[in-house]
Amino acid sequence: MSSETAAQTSVSTHILDTSVGRPAEGVALTLSVRSGSDGTWTAHGASKTDADGRCKDLPALPEGTTHVRIEFETEAYFVSHQQAEEQQDAPRVRDSGAFFPEVAITFAVKPGEHYHVPLLLNPFGYSVYRGS
Repeated sequence: MSSETAAQTSVSTHILDTSVGRPAEGVALTLSVRSGSDGTWTAHGASKTDADGRCKDLPALPEGTTHVRIEFETEAYFVSHQQAEEQQDAPRVRDSGAFFPEVAITFAVKPGEHYHVPLLLNPFGYSVYRGS
């Protein structure tokens, strides 16, 4: 595999806060990579979601990457957005700023493909899928 092919393997993400029906702006995330199921995770990039809840500036994946993990720091986001949550009709009883203080998504990749990984998030649950 050439380094040109590896440079084409990329990841992007976006987050929709389904509790308010809006993009989740300012969520910090870390991108880690490994080669092989038994490989060691290596931090490869970090960013924050923009005003549209998107993160398009993650670096291309290194040659030999077989698995990717995106860790979303959701607790800080929900703590900073409690006022918006209080405007909803659903009860807001919980022990901390978020039931899931972080969300880690791990997925397999193949060289030369783009992976868009949307996260649908609310204070008590989340869903993720491979987007386009």
